[in-house]
Amino acid sequence: MTPTTELATASATETQRPPRHYLPEDFHVTDWVALEPFFTELRERTITSGVELERWLLDRSELEAALSEDLAWRYIRMTCDTQDEQRAAAFQFFVSEIEPNVAPHDHALNEKMMSSDFLPELDPRKYRVFLRSVRQALEIYRVENIPLKTEISTKQQQYAAIAGAMTVTLDGEEMTLPRAADRLKSPNRAVREEAYRSIQARRLRDAEPLDALFTGLVSLRHRVALNAGFANFRDYMFAALGRFDYTPQDCFAFHKAIRETVVPLIDDLDLERRQDLALAELRPWDLDVDVSGKAPLRPFDTGAELLEKTITVFQNLDPYLGDCLRTMRQMGQLDLESRKGKAPGGYNYPLDETGVPFIFMNATSSLRDVVTMLHEGGHAVHSFLTRNLPLGADKHPPSEVAELASMSMELMSMDHWGVFFTDPEDLRRAKKTHLESVLETFPWVATIDKFQHWVYENPQHTEAERHQCWTSIFDEFNQRTVSWKGLEGFKPYLWQKQLHLYEVPFYYIEYAMAQLGAIAVWRNFRQNPQEGLDAYKRALAMGYTAPIGEIYAAAGIRFDFSTDYLRTLADFVREEMAKL
Repeated sequence: MTPTTELATASATETQRPPRHYLPEDFHVTDWVALEPFFTELRERTITSGVELERWLLDRSELEAALSEDLAWRYIRMTCDTQDEQRAAAFQFFVSEIEPNVAPHDHALNEKMMSSDFLPELDPRKYRVFLRSVRQALEIYRVENIPLKTEISTKQQQYAAIAGAMTVTLDGEEMTLPRAADRLKSPNRAVREEAYRSIQARRLRDAEPLDALFTGLVSLRHRVALNAGFANFRDYMFAALGRFDYTPQDCFAFHKAIRETVVPLIDDLDLERRQDLALAELRPWDLDVDVSGKAPLRPFDTGAELLEKTITVFQNLDPYLGDCLRTMRQMGQLDLESRKGKAPGGYNYPLDETGVPFIFMNATSSLRDVVTMLHEGGHAVHSFLTRNLPLGADKHPPSEVAELASMSMELMSMDHWGVFFTDPEDLRRAKKTHLESVLETFPWVATIDKFQHWVYENPQHTEAERHQCWTSIFDEFNQRTVSWKGLEGFKPYLWQKQLHLYEVPFYYIEYAMAQLGAIAVWRNFRQNPQEGLDAYKRALAMGYTAPIGEIYAAAGIRFDFSTDYLRTLADFVREEMAKL
């Protein structure tokens, strides 16, 4: 039975890990020797009824939650300081010494469960999605892939270290790339150009090692796919990600729909931007500056202020949402400000045992940071709403649902952004800028996704072919009215800034699917705020106990990325922009 929003809400402010039933309360992951007895007991336990099978499932889930949270903290600490060798070693120890030993036991436990005589006694509706995922995992498991996945994890770690070390010096100050990127909002065009060229030149210095790293990852991933009986890594990942609801062909159709419906809208916005800025030609460093000529929006000064104001926004939207972030602040579950040595990007990392997640980001006092905080805050709320689901697997819906949580929060919270922007004109600018970025999500996602399909359909490609393919796809979807004269050397490497390509391959098309769903959630919220918010929370509280389409239906929307649906919702965004 899926818990109601009210049941999930009741535990929003609890800060202690729930009591364990299977593992000792003082158990900590130290090494494989300490872990193995629990896996052995689960493998050898005699099960004589459906009730006992369900208890076995819960015990296994508890063990998995402890492992998941231990790995989470190792990753969090490493990304907070990529230059700390001890933190990197602690993460690497788990990847190389724990995960390879867990994998065959995990497979054996899946086999034990699916071959149990008492499997039919489990509630078929309650466990339908979970069992579907287990069957898929059994089908693609290959023991020879265990060392390959360890090697892949090790290589993926290298990306954060390389990217986290990138800095530039502007006006005598050394700064991270996210902080330097804030200068792209400066009304002074020369300042913007200098920042843009410095950032791209710094990225270009590591272009060759990043190319080599990616080539190695592509090769390893292709071997994993072949071992599992797939023609390529794309097909393998569709199975591994549990994409039961759409196919690669649906993705291609979505790319086409984006090109036909959204890209022309972006072209129009860029032409308006060029005219408003009174420029003969638009350049890449002209795309983030406010066309009014005013200074960049500065909605906060410190990470603490960003958090405090976000709590207020959440509180005004729904007191429960504010309580979620207050709990995280009380527990120290956030690292928000950009600094040298910190990994790039931002994330909300669920902690399966505690039930209170961790938010990581690189704030530099910009509007983009506000949106990122709201986005990750939406993920955090999702973690709170699912924390009482009995199985760990139920707490982790696919990205098409997870990103719906975060992107919907960005849009629904806009009515309360006055906390950040007390001046009405600043508030208008912030909303307009964000809605433009909502539309811009679609072409960029299509670019990254289409590029990934090509990369893994053609795993033997050369670096030169990869650069040519990327440039062609980029030009198809992005900046078609922008002049790149004299910058042609930068363009072939723009994909290297997208960490998903290195660390979580094929996790990207979901952003566009979820963005579409988020616009629909926002449209419902516009029509009836309380009903729209309640449906949103109700859908998120389902976790992954139902297929994607049913979760979207609970939110009062459709899991649909057809051309007509995309056009309707994109037009709605343009209409809302026109009201500002």
